[in-house]
Amino acid sequence: MLPILAVTGLSKEARLAAGPGVEAVGAGGSPQRLRALLDLRREPGCRAVISFGIAGGLAPALVAGDVVIATGIVTETGRRETDPGYRDALVSALSRGGVKVLAADLAGVDAAIMSVEAKAGLHARTGAMAVDMESHVAAKFAARHGIPFAAIRVVCDPADRALPAFVATALKPNGDPDILAVLAALARRPSHLPALIRLARDSGRAFAALSQCRVTLGTGFGLPSL
Repeated sequence: MLPILAVTGLSKEARLAAGPGVEAVGAGGSPQRLRALLDLRREPGCRAVISFGIAGGLAPALVAGDVVIATGIVTETGRRETDPGYRDALVSALSRGGVKVLAADLAGVDAAIMSVEAKAGLHARTGAMAVDMESHVAAKFAARHGIPFAAIRVVCDPADRALPAFVATALKPNGDPDILAVLAALARRPSHLPALIRLARDSGRAFAALSQCRVTLGTGFGLPSL
């Protein structure tokens, strides 16, 4: 049987996603690199696609660790619906496993949304509850090949939390954190340290919830038999 393709941004997300029957692919937070990787697949080589990882919060009510199952992926040019059967199966499986989930639209962007003002503006324009940089690319790939697509994203930085500017460039191409780049940025701007500590705390909560989702879904990543 063909695997499920889990599309991620960070190497830590990919390690969580990978397992029997699941192939994980990531591109270090670069939508352009992700498109290039997926374009190399002349055949999809998978029976479904799931976007799996953390996200930025857009709705003010969401906090770090909240789980969003995408009903659709919204970009500045339109909206793609997620597969209803796969989406409902994820909500059902996670709810039975004690995971509180919100079914709502996600926004897909090509550049990180760093400021509180930018998050508020994107929320107002799209109505999306959270934002990431992989789901829209993954959704287009799945649509191109006519296979089911779903997305699980966990809020890391809430809507009222700005990200330090260096975060956008603090990843290696494989999705690992670039520790030297972070240390260099802190040396230039020590005032960013409190924000980095808050981000680390929020990230811990987000990855704990993401790990719980992955364990709950188990083999097959929650995909019902088709």
